[in-house]
Amino acid sequence: MKPIQLISPVDGSVYAERTPLTLDAAKAAAARAKAAQKPWAARPLAERIALVKTAVANLNGNAPKIVEELAWQMGRPTRFGDEFGGVNARTDYMSDIAAATLAPQTIEDSDKFRRYIAREALGVVFIVAPWNYPYLTTINTLVPALIAGNTVVLKHASQTMLVGERLADAFHAAGIPADVFQNVVLDHATTEHLIANRAFNFVNFTGSVGGGQAIERAAAGTFTPLGLELGGKDPGYVRADANLDAAVDTLMDGAMFNAGQCCCGIERIYVHESLYDAFVEKAVAWVKTLKLGNPFDADSTLGPMANKRFAAVVRGQIAEAVAAGAKALIDPALFPADDGGAYLAPQVLVNVDHSMRVMMEESFGPVVGIMKVKDDAEALKLMNDSPYGLTASIWTEDYDTAAALGAQIETGTIFMNRADYLDPALCWTGCKDTGRGGSLSYLGFLSVTRPKSYHLKKV
Repeated sequence: MKPIQLISPVDGSVYAERTPLTLDAAKAAAARAKAAQKPWAARPLAERIALVKTAVANLNGNAPKIVEELAWQMGRPTRFGDEFGGVNARTDYMSDIAAATLAPQTIEDSDKFRRYIAREALGVVFIVAPWNYPYLTTINTLVPALIAGNTVVLKHASQTMLVGERLADAFHAAGIPADVFQNVVLDHATTEHLIANRAFNFVNFTGSVGGGQAIERAAAGTFTPLGLELGGKDPGYVRADANLDAAVDTLMDGAMFNAGQCCCGIERIYVHESLYDAFVEKAVAWVKTLKLGNPFDADSTLGPMANKRFAAVVRGQIAEAVAAGAKALIDPALFPADDGGAYLAPQVLVNVDHSMRVMMEESFGPVVGIMKVKDDAEALKLMNDSPYGLTASIWTEDYDTAAALGAQIETGTIFMNRADYLDPALCWTGCKDTGRGGSLSYLGFLSVTRPKSYHLKKV
């Protein structure tokens, strides 16, 4: 098998290399996961929860090494630390609601009938995780899957392949059996073969639309349930009654943090005409405070994109937009670390419209287009003019207005006066080309379990 290489965006070096499993070895791993599932599900729920929480505590204990590895693997500046604030919050919340969510729902319990609906683990859960928030996105499914009694096979993105190893180390050290949680390195062909041959009872994939389509094709006819989070082009809308400074600070951070490589990052902004000029002026000033540089430098607030080919996509979108009439407000010379490769200067574009790729296709980089709108109706039309639907951010001072507008936006989550955030108590979901399914909240447990009805009669 040809080794899979992890090329670091920091300096272009080969940071790690792993040989993927052969098809026979991959089949054997899936078979071990299946054999281990029922004994794992037979353990008391409280025991499974305790083991998972111990595993996450182990992960926290390895934070310094993990921060360094994340910088090497995907370029995030070390000043921003690890992802464990969110990892811990999500683990704690899902642990806290597990007993109530997974408990049978009693319909009748009398001297004649006992009728109830139970939740039963699906079996083997296969997680195909992305590189941009490699711990958080894995935890979203890994924690509820294990707590609910499933076994898990994890295939991490090649760009962050060491994350899977760190997770496995932490979970196995906690006492979770090796066959209950397995980290594997697979190529695409082997992955698709396993899915097509029903090796798994649930597949969770986070990645591109093309990747999701490949997963769906592989699963066709197997009736294997899928959870797919496939991308976004998340909008922000700044109404006339918005707090301007708060909107600029949050929306621009949502557009630029992690070099724009956030599933729910802000990629397009619509501003009421009364605030437009002031918003653009402040947004440009905000971006100019960023420091693009080596992620190990303490003053770097913007690191390289995870791969130079990702940066090339963003450069192409910007160049096309400018050629079509857009105006770039950030001089790349202000960011001398821009090397034409993975290190990419941030950009703010105006005079943009929806004929441009930068306003319609996922950028997943440090660029945002800003458009002027005259009213809510125009903003709604533009926000819905997208193949994606993950989140939308509305800036207003009125709950009812935000809720009324949100009801008309085709998206999975509506934010008011915040953006680029995930609340573990709320379902993380999307629509249109963003995919299907949902994680976290009580619904996250429902996606990794199935209902089982009991109709018991006394004679």
